Amino acid sequence: MLCFQVCGINAHVKDGKLVKVEGMAENPMNQGTMCPRGLNITNYVYSPERIKYPMKKENGKWVRISWDDALDTIAGKLKEYKQEYGARSVAFSVGSMGAEDIEISAFAQRLRGAYGTPNFFSIEAHCFRSRIMGRLLTFGAYPLEDPDNAELLILWGHNPDQSEPAIASKINKQLEKGLKLIVIDPRKIPIAKKGDYYRIKPGTDCALALGIINVLITEGIYNKEFVVKYTLGFDKLVEHVREYTPEKVAEITEIAADDIRKIARIFAGAKATTIMQGIASLDQQINGLQTSRALAMLMSLTGNYAIPGAWVNNPRMRLTNLMVSKDYEDDPIGMEEYPLFWKLWGKASPYGRQMDLPDVILSEKPYPVKALITTGGNPALSWPDSNKVKQALKKLDMLVVMDLFMTETAELADIVLPACSFLESYRLAYNYALVAGISYAMLNKKVIEPIGESWQNWKFYSELGRRLGYEGYFPWNSDEEVVEELLKPSGMTFKQLNEEHPEGMFYGSRIYDINEKGQINTPSGKIELYSETLAEAGFDPMPVYKEPTQSVEVNPELAKEYPLTLITGARMVQYSNYQMKNIPEIRQLAPNPEVDIHPDTAAALGVVDNEQIQLETRNGQILSRIKITEDIGPGVVSIPHGWVGKSAANILTENKPADPITGYPELKVIACRIRKI
Repeated sequence: MLCFQVCGINAHVKDGKLVKVEGMAENPMNQGTMCPRGLNITNYVYSPERIKYPMKKENGKWVRISWDDALDTIAGKLKEYKQEYGARSVAFSVGSMGAEDIEISAFAQRLRGAYGTPNFFSIEAHCFRSRIMGRLLTFGAYPLEDPDNAELLILWGHNPDQSEPAIASKINKQLEKGLKLIVIDPRKIPIAKKGDYYRIKPGTDCALALGIINVLITEGIYNKEFVVKYTLGFDKLVEHVREYTPEKVAEITEIAADDIRKIARIFAGAKATTIMQGIASLDQQINGLQTSRALAMLMSLTGNYAIPGAWVNNPRMRLTNLMVSKDYEDDPIGMEEYPLFWKLWGKASPYGRQMDLPDVILSEKPYPVKALITTGGNPALSWPDSNKVKQALKKLDMLVVMDLFMTETAELADIVLPACSFLESYRLAYNYALVAGISYAMLNKKVIEPIGESWQNWKFYSELGRRLGYEGYFPWNSDEEVVEELLKPSGMTFKQLNEEHPEGMFYGSRIYDINEKGQINTPSGKIELYSETLAEAGFDPMPVYKEPTQSVEVNPELAKEYPLTLITGARMVQYSNYQMKNIPEIRQLAPNPEVDIHPDTAAALGVVDNEQIQLETRNGQILSRIKITEDIGPGVVSIPHGWVGKSAANILTENKPADPITGYPELKVIACRIRKI
């Protein structure tokens, strides 16, 4: 897989070499469409910058070694650490690709379980899981958007044209057929021209949601029958939102009171509405989880749950759980401070909080972490406060990185291992149900031989496990065996997907019956507007708006020095997170990172379009170029996600917990300034 959408492609091979790719019309995700990344897969796979063999750093220089040497070295070290410091002194980490690719995450978790460390980390400690928890706490389920059947679509902090082009293609087709659109965003994204646009002050989304709820209730335009029959805590919510009048919320959000009323009335009047929130735009705020809760309340109050065009559930694929059950010596790092993030209603997440790992490595408290093995990720750039993360990675006694390219994290490693691309092995493409509500799976076929000495991730973890004495946990010897094992609970087989249904198979459909089992799965059996779970854990049982910690209202002294508001994380359709910026054919499409600012802001600063500047926060500074646009409000600065070197956004961010429930950091409302250079 190249990104989490797992778009279907037809690969053309000649004489054993990939020569062309095309969109796969039969794939329900992309329906034949292709983004710039997909169109450049051939350049990606055959990039001269691919890591082609294992390497070890000796005296600051990379030396080629064999796989046997690499595995023996890693296994020897892991045995030493376990004997001297305990298994908890070793951590495993996967990034966005690792969390979404079942082969990577399943085998990394299996080895860490066999080894006995509680410390397994993924990107979910600051991306995406917050929204999942918000919906789980409300519905006891994780429903997804159904824009194909909606009358009204609300894009809330979401720019699908850049972040989810396959979904954006579907949305644009629906807009041509009459789908109504509301866009709520600090940036006027291009698709906003096709609907009603409301510019919101960064970080105030929770307040706006509460203001809309206020209007729905005070004007009596909520779905009374649905609320009475299926929800719990409405009486408390009525009193709770009384203070969030449109006038008060207008002062907070900078959206006019009459517009707040208008949004509420359009919302209530539509037969079926779906809200699509940004991938991480609403999560990485002090109100992150509670904003997701507030959106879930909006959907509930209007009856937009388990009906076509609203939020609906769909079957998720049943796969073999390869995790090894053990009573670990300790809980994962960070779980004591954020217990609900780790365990909700008795069900534990496999992930620790990687946000806390750099400090633990540097301080060696509560215990030393000596080694990290990371696959499918680039923590040196993707985790907040890049400088601190790099400092921590350098302090490790052993850092092992498996990747296709020499990333910034790989540059810091002691051992680097070459990974196969998704075209060089058989894999299972299954996560359509989680990211798009499509209960469908297909076989990711092996179309070319591995480049150089690159290995599949499962093979690396299996061979390392065998050297550690865990042969019984790793009996598989081929891609086919691994996929067959994963498929066992699903009822599908490798042969079915490979020979009978190479186009993929559906195994279920969206559920439009709220009374069907599992649609409301909270402890009360109701949609919980008031959450007893949050109350018992010491948190607000209903969303309460809190000002961002770096806003002028909370920190006026900081605002004097850093008067602008920075939003990080804007997506670019040419790139997938930090990937593919080293591919010249793609880089020429979007060669430079840019700082979006309003003409009034530019005039006040005395900067012009395309001028190189220094962007600064109290945590660091980066170089970038000015892009003057009226699509962003005065005083607001937006920078893209995933740039490298002196333009990396996470040099500016702080690794400080903000959301009291999840511990997510604030990456969307940061005080900043621009300096001419």
